[in-house]
Amino acid sequence: MRALLSVSDKSGLVAFARGLVGLGFELVASGGTARVLREAGLAPTPVEGVTGFPEVLSGRVKTLHPAIHAGILAREDQLGELEALGIAPIEVVAVNLYPFQDAVAAGRPEPEVLEQIDIGGPTLLRAAAKNFSRVYAVSDPADYPRVLEALKRGGDPDLRRILAAKAFAHTAAYDAAIAAWFTPEEAFPARKVLVLERATGLRYGENPHQPAALYRLSGDSGPVLAARVLQGKPMSYNNYADAEAAWRLVSEFEQPAVAAIKHQMPSGVGLGDSPAEAYARAYAADPVSIFGGIVAFNRPVDRAAAEAIGNLFLEVILAPGFTPEALAILGRKKNLRLLEVPAPYRPGLEYRHLAGGFLVQEGDRGVFAEARTVTERPPSPVELRALAFAMAVAKHARSNAIVVASPERTLGIGQGQTSRVDAARIALEKAGEAARGAVLASDGFFPFDDVVRLAGEFGIRAIAQPGGSKRDADSIAAANELGIAMVFTGRRHFRH
Repeated sequence: MRALLSVSDKSGLVAFARGLVGLGFELVASGGTARVLREAGLAPTPVEGVTGFPEVLSGRVKTLHPAIHAGILAREDQLGELEALGIAPIEVVAVNLYPFQDAVAAGRPEPEVLEQIDIGGPTLLRAAAKNFSRVYAVSDPADYPRVLEALKRGGDPDLRRILAAKAFAHTAAYDAAIAAWFTPEEAFPARKVLVLERATGLRYGENPHQPAALYRLSGDSGPVLAARVLQGKPMSYNNYADAEAAWRLVSEFEQPAVAAIKHQMPSGVGLGDSPAEAYARAYAADPVSIFGGIVAFNRPVDRAAAEAIGNLFLEVILAPGFTPEALAILGRKKNLRLLEVPAPYRPGLEYRHLAGGFLVQEGDRGVFAEARTVTERPPSPVELRALAFAMAVAKHARSNAIVVASPERTLGIGQGQTSRVDAARIALEKAGEAARGAVLASDGFFPFDDVVRLAGEFGIRAIAQPGGSKRDADSIAAANELGIAMVFTGRRHFRH
């Protein structure tokens, strides 16, 4: 019996090789793998001892030879032909590939990255996996113990099939990473390969009857998925979705900010000179909806902020960090999840699944393309600051979205409505008397002047909207009539 070993990751190699020798296997090994085995006191046959041909081109060509591949690919009914050729069959192929992605991540120069594109390794694995009825294709060192156990029992066809699937998935992911490296500037190539790696199983999905798991996009790392869970129960499917929405929103702001999220929608957002002050304003924006929600800070949570949260029931708190005092206070709530998030969110490509495919788009960057005053009265500097804040929140609310705000906090949010005037009514009624003298931002343009007139009834002083309706003149005229300043931003922020 013969086993071929050619691995870049040497973890577990020596123990596996010794186990194979103990079962009567002859070891064949390439270059660095053979050296490690010899240093451990084993005596592998070098590849050139099988092929009768030396490694050439500085090791670029060593295993691509009929004496190797015929030994792997021969079916049971072809072993006689193999024997006539003087080639021994190979029953175990243990290969893992050159660390191409590590070289890319390290920013190595192109010639060095190219040398980390493995050719022989994927070929060996694919050959072994194709012939899984006879050969074990071992691509993951974590599988060494169960392969040895299966061999001790006389073989395991089911395991060979499992390992074959794993090997093909491994080489497919490897090739996908290489293809992506060759086309880094092309966001929407003709063929785009997404590789998802399972990070963990989840208790369930959106509802208890839906099985679910968390996958990471290979070669990418979003800040929420890279977060450290400092305490609390494991994150759920809905926790992850809400946490992502909260972190995207709070990352919009340079000054201390806090966003409260429920069902991926903002319920209250506050700015302040400290995390505690920002939290107090986010809480005051909607003290009812924040209960049981997700709260994100864009500054480390300190003692004052933790004390401000008090006994309020929250599912998750996200922040760049937590002081020891804050951890001591929040640690009294054993089920509260605390996530230490390493970096702000920065928009990239976004994917939305459809049955049989994906929608792909660039993330929504920026808030205003411009701030063009279209009314007789321009907004004051304070009003303009409030409008920019309100629009940054509207960008993360479900369309149709209307946000009523002061410069420091949201006062009312209407979102997810099929009618923009209904969204405006919800936002204004939530704000109540606080709307008098406040501002209003809309994620889309006004097709009629009804929102402007409704805003006037509640005392709104300034409005921001994208503009671009055929009836913009009606809205402008209504704003002038009511003494409302209005700016066109030139940028729509639908979020469906």
